[in-house]
This record gives sequence, C-alpha cells and structure tokens, in this order.
Amino acid sequence: MPTFQSLPEYEHGSPESLGVLVVNLGTPDDPSPGAVRRYLRQFLSDQRVVEIPRPIWLMILYGFILPFRPKRSAEAYSKIWTEDGSPLLRISEDIARSLQDKLKQRFSGPVHAVLGMSYGKPSIPDALQKLYDEGARRIVLLPLYPQYSGTTTASVFDAVTTELSRRRWVPELRFINHYHDAPGYIAALAASVRDYWDRNGRGDRLLLSFHGVPKQTLLKGDPYHCQCQKTARLLADALELSGAQCIVAFQSRLGKAEWLKPYADETIAELGRGGLERLDVLCPGFAADCLETLEETAMQNREIFRDAGGGDLHYIPALNARDDHVDFLARLVEKHSGGWPESSPDWSESEAARERDKSRERALAMGADR
Repeated sequence: MPTFQSLPEYEHGSPESLGVLVVNLGTPDDPSPGAVRRYLRQFLSDQRVVEIPRPIWLMILYGFILPFRPKRSAEAYSKIWTEDGSPLLRISEDIARSLQDKLKQRFSGPVHAVLGMSYGKPSIPDALQKLYDEGARRIVLLPLYPQYSGTTTASVFDAVTTELSRRRWVPELRFINHYHDAPGYIAALAASVRDYWDRNGRGDRLLLSFHGVPKQTLLKGDPYHCQCQKTARLLADALELSGAQCIVAFQSRLGKAEWLKPYADETIAELGRGGLERLDVLCPGFAADCLETLEETAMQNREIFRDAGGGDLHYIPALNARDDHVDFLARLVEKHSGGWPESSPDWSESEAARERDKSRERALAMGADR
C-alpha cells in the first residue's frame, strides 16, 4: 500500500483559504558550472522535456551534455546575473507577490499566491507545502506559459499531481493550461510594445521569437506551434502590423533534430544580410525575462544581426511584473476560481466563521458517534 504524508494536514475547524501556485521553469542557484550542471541534470532528465528513448538519452545526457555544456551555460548566466541573483527568479517572485496583492483587493476571502519552479528552487513541493501551511483547501495552478506545450505546461501538471498523490488530504484543484489568445494578455503585450516604441523609437520590422520545441512534438499533436501563431496574429492585429512587418520565429534549439521553423538566429542573420537598419524583437512566450531573452536574444542575436550586415537589434522586455500583466493574471485566476467561497462577492468573515462553527459541530458529532 502507498505511504501517504504522515504529518497532520488538517485540524477540524481551522480556517481555510484559496491558494494560487504560480509556476515558472526554474534557474540555477548561481552561475557556476556545478550549479548549472545540477540544474541541467534535473531539467533534461524530465521525460516531458526530452522524448528520446530513455537509455539512449541518458547516454547522451551523461556522456556528452553534462560534461561540457554546464561550463558554457555558466558563462552565459554570468552575463545576466545581478546582485539580486537570477533575473528569472527575482522577476517571478515579483509577479507572485504583486499577484497576491491584486487578488487580496479583488477577493473577499483569504488568498495566498506562492511561487514554485519546475526545476531548481523554490521547488513545487516546497511551494505546495507553503500553501498547505496557509490552510489552502482550494488551489488554482497557474503556469506562466501562455502557450500550452507538453514540454512545459504538462510537466507542471505532472509535478503537482505527483506531489499531491503523496498527500492524505488533496485540495480542490483548477488548472490554467494556456492563455495564448486571452484579450488581456494580447492587450498587455501590445501595450508593452507601444510603450517601448514611445520611449525608443520604432524598428523597421518586429520579430516575435518564441521558444522552440522539436518538430516531432507538433507532428504528435502538441498545440504549441498553432497557439504561438495565433498569439502572433492577434498581436499583429492589435498593433496594426502587416504580415511583412511582423515576423514569427523560434529560438533556443538543442541538438541536431529538426525543430520548429523558421529558426530565430537564421532569420535574424537573413534580415541583417538584407541591410535592415533596425530590428525589434519581442519574446511573447516568456512571462519573465531570463537567459533566453537577456543573453540569447538581447546579446547573441544582436551580434548575429550586426555581423550579418544589419544595424541595431532592440530587445523589447518581457511583460515581467508590469501592472497590466499582473492585473490580467489576477483576472484570469478570478475567472478560474469562480464559485469558490473566497472569490464570491457575498463572502464575508461572518460567513467564514459560520463555516468554521459547522466544522467544529461536525467534529464534535463524529467524536460523540465514536
């Protein structure tokens, strides 16, 4: 028989709350080869991320990737590391903190938003424990991935449900698995681009660079590619850009297998060879700036563009903790928690107290029956 969590998880009559588990990919603890190796080992061992047959992949991972890649990746991380640590971690924490503030203003009952990372710290199990400690009996799961992919969103679902399967008392759970075409998300993206143009002028083209995935995932039915294209179309419409003015590409490919095309680096080089004076790049699939946006796009791809004969590449920051972004996420959580007591407009402390009284009465009745 399975062994469930033995620590007390419920006290009769204890107050309950709504929890929001905000999840992002993760980051190394520091920009050293050792920390990067630990992070990559966890990340690339996820069978949702790499679908190559296990024995073959483990041989590649431990024989060719982990001995060499951590040093190169650590050098890249060191270029973006700040006094506050990892940009991805700091920004994701800001999003979760601001989201909680927004939800407390919008919700009538107690609500707690915490951050968990799929790989690295804070881990998803640790984040769930924080929600349990806050009495969260209802949880909204919010992966910060606008476009669904089995490599990201489904991996979060696996991690959360695996951890909950060890618990004796499982909370109610609602899972937000995409928001690629949500009007609030598109509006926030469009506003961020306009804000950047107002401050820095406007480029000759806008490249929308999404994280790549192997082409095989598309052929197997993953909706990621289609959702990226829809996000791009809706954003171009919102910005009143033609197809020639707004280009879609995919970045960050790994290995020799074919990934989603066109590739961002090749597209950028081609635009540079065409003598484009200025290229603006936005990465709509990244909710928070990270290695792929700050180092790969804003540094590596800028050099590729210039070396090919282009002018300047301007990277437009991710939505990060912008107020319109966090406000959209709060409304998204509100939508998915509809009908739960904390989000009900007529919820009040007196009603919560009555519910606690009922719980105590049930507990006393159970004791009397025994």
